[in-house]
Amino acid sequence: MISRSDNTLRQLLQALGDPLVDVVAAPRGLDGVVRDVVILDPEDDPEVRPGDVVLIIGVRGRAAVATVRAAARRGALAVAVKGRDEALEQTANDAGVALLSVRPDARWEQLESVARANVGADTDSETVGDLFSLAQTIAALTGGLVSIEDTASRVLAYSRSSDEVDELRRLSILGRQGPESYLAKLREWGVYRRLRESEAVERIDERPELGIRRRLAVGIHAGGQSLGTIWVQEGATPLTDQAERALLGAARVTALHLVRSRNNPAAPLRLRESLLEGLLDGHTTAAAVAANIGADARRAAGVVAFELTDEADRSTLELRRAELINVISVHAAAYRRAALVTTLRARIYALLPDLHAGDGMTTLAREIVAAARQHAGIAVRAAVGMAPDLSRTAGARREADRILDARLDVPVASINDVRAEVMVAELLGLLAEHEEIRDPRLTDLVAQDNKDILVPSVLAYLEALGDVRAAAQVLHIHPNTLRYRVRRAAEVAGMDLDDPKQRLITQLQLMLHRQG
Repeated sequence: MISRSDNTLRQLLQALGDPLVDVVAAPRGLDGVVRDVVILDPEDDPEVRPGDVVLIIGVRGRAAVATVRAAARRGALAVAVKGRDEALEQTANDAGVALLSVRPDARWEQLESVARANVGADTDSETVGDLFSLAQTIAALTGGLVSIEDTASRVLAYSRSSDEVDELRRLSILGRQGPESYLAKLREWGVYRRLRESEAVERIDERPELGIRRRLAVGIHAGGQSLGTIWVQEGATPLTDQAERALLGAARVTALHLVRSRNNPAAPLRLRESLLEGLLDGHTTAAAVAANIGADARRAAGVVAFELTDEADRSTLELRRAELINVISVHAAAYRRAALVTTLRARIYALLPDLHAGDGMTTLAREIVAAARQHAGIAVRAAVGMAPDLSRTAGARREADRILDARLDVPVASINDVRAEVMVAELLGLLAEHEEIRDPRLTDLVAQDNKDILVPSVLAYLEALGDVRAAAQVLHIHPNTLRYRVRRAAEVAGMDLDDPKQRLITQLQLMLHRQG
């Protein structure tokens, strides 16, 4: 199957990273777009097309010269060979093809799997690609080096890092078994058994004599079945304080991805997204959702809406949104196993069912916003909506949307925190949409205030509740100057600022003008 991609060779190499390959030659640079990853045996006809990355198996070093030339003639973007050789490097430079040196102890099937995961568009590759993205998110949240393994201890995905890896991680990524003495200790200590039987996070001390650093590990489970393990190696800096909690949530999210790859590739994750979308829109019943996720429809639920605040081009925003979804999913799953996450239009929504009185939804939202900014460099704001039971989730979503629609300068809020600000923003929205409900005298005042001094003076006066000295201090002018400006504005507009209703209308309409 062809695995089309928009990834460049540079991006692929960054994903592969150490310890799989080294770049030996790149006569045309690393910015060419990778079309596909293909395996080529020198005894076969070279089925290579322009843009392919070719893995040459069966020969090493100088013996691969003829195959490299043949691949280059057919337009290969890069060739990967085991064994370095000057003649091979010269051939690649002369032919204009990038030459990648594969580590001698790396397995070809491991390299192919990782490479396809980062360029592929078919369903299996898509799932593995999601795992690589998730591994990178877990690494950011834990501060360590992450690998996701299946039940046979084969590495499915791992995080990229410039940090120093220990021998166990290096051998695992290469597709080789780690030091048997260390693995025997893990079995003796019951680590593998507990990882299979429980979702508790395991703490594993470092073993300097074996070159093994401290680790955390957690089992990946679906129901009573073990699906694999997530390992986090501590690097040069200690793991984060939230590493264990993040790892618990990561295991629950990873389980969905692994189930997806084993069964109908689109079903588990897409079904959960569809359930939440229907619930948020009011098209799916609470009972149906509760039955599918194992929640109690009678219990309270919370909806947290997230919105990116960065300004960037569309592709960059999509990338950041995908990273943000991973961060949200990990935190939400750690908080509630039955949590759901989906995207509707430009916003990401997390549903947290089965809440108790006093559960800190706002605290959770703050943790996610902080983690997104700190670990992924993503600026985001969040709003929390609460529902007394699952059937009122759509109302909680509307409540959260109202807060985000108000465009308030607060990173996280619930309606009780900002109700007045939200209602004012909504009133200003009505004024903006309906010119007929505005006072034309105030429109004239704005038009005649050429020097932009009367309108700011009236607004400051009204916002200070008529306290001339306080308003003058805000504007850095003398109180008498402010009194004159307010009187002048009243004369120009023909309005009576002693009338409470007129003051209210004036303040709202001038606030709308200030918003532009």
